[in-house]
Amino acid sequence: MSLLENWRNLAYGKDLNDKQKDQLWKGYFAVEKGIYEQILSDPTQVVTGTVKQLAEKYGTEILIMTGFLDGINESLKGYQNPIETMDEDTEVKIEIDPEKLYYNMVEAKANWLYELPQWDAILTEERRKELYKQQKASGTIRKEKKIFPNDPCPCGSGKKYKKCCGRNA
Repeated sequence: MSLLENWRNLAYGKDLNDKQKDQLWKGYFAVEKGIYEQILSDPTQVVTGTVKQLAEKYGTEILIMTGFLDGINESLKGYQNPIETMDEDTEVKIEIDPEKLYYNMVEAKANWLYELPQWDAILTEERRKELYKQQKASGTIRKEKKIFPNDPCPCGSGKKYKKCCGRNA
C-alpha cells in the first residue's frame, strides 16, 4: 500500500473513532501551520529531499508529511510530485506558486493558513482580497432569469419566446 493510501485510510477511514479523528486532525493542522510558516518565511526557496528527509526537517511523521505533500501538490509551480506512488525514499520538491497556494487555502476554508502574517510580505492586501473574491465567486452558482413563453425572445428577433427559440424547447 502506498504512503498516500495509508495516509488517507488513517485520516478518512473508519479505523478511528470521532475523538481519535479530531485529535489526528488537530495535530495535523498544527504541524501544517508550522510547515507553512517556515515555507512562507522564504517563499522563493525550493525545498527538496525525500519524503523521509522532509518529515525529519519539519519534525513530523512520514504519514503527516504525506498528507501535507498531498495538500500542497496543486499549489506548486508548473509540476506536481508523484503523490500517488511515492514512498519514504521518493525525491520531492516544494516550490510554491504563492497565488495558487493562497487561492487553494481560501478554497479549503483554511483561514488559519491564509491569515498567516507571512502573507503580508508575499502578496499585497489588495491582491489577497482579489484572490479571495475570485475563489469565492468560482463557487457561486447564479440562476439565470427564467424566460416565460410570452416574454420577448432573448435572441433579439422581436418575437415572443414561444413563437421563436422556445418553439422547440
